[in-house]
Amino acid sequence: MNYLLIITLCTFFSFTEIKAQTKFMQITTVESVVSGGAGRSKMIITKEDGTQEEKDMENLFSIVGINFKNIKSNETVLLQTLKSYTDQGWKLISTSPLTLSPNQNGNGIFLTRYLLSKE
Repeated sequence: MNYLLIITLCTFFSFTEIKAQTKFMQITTVESVVSGGAGRSKMIITKEDGTQEEKDMENLFSIVGINFKNIKSNETVLLQTLKSYTDQGWKLISTSPLTLSPNQNGNGIFLTRYLLSKE
């Protein structure tokens, strides 16, 4: 009788998938839109344990206007960061953009949040 119980339990557990706990991580980019290159831009990585890492990014404007070289540099940093984490098994599950320009002079920020998960 005990053998039948053991065989039944072994069969049950062999077909039961044990789910791993899902981890979450967020990458936030804050890109400054301040004329004259006076703004600050950053990437903030909040890891699953709550620790944070910051990476500097370039400002979108220079003294003469939009700086496309800086935009390209920021895209490269973001893509390298996302690739690094996806290579580690993280998956991008959500992207939330926000543009904030509270005044008439065009100053503001572009904020984008990238939510990643991992089993």
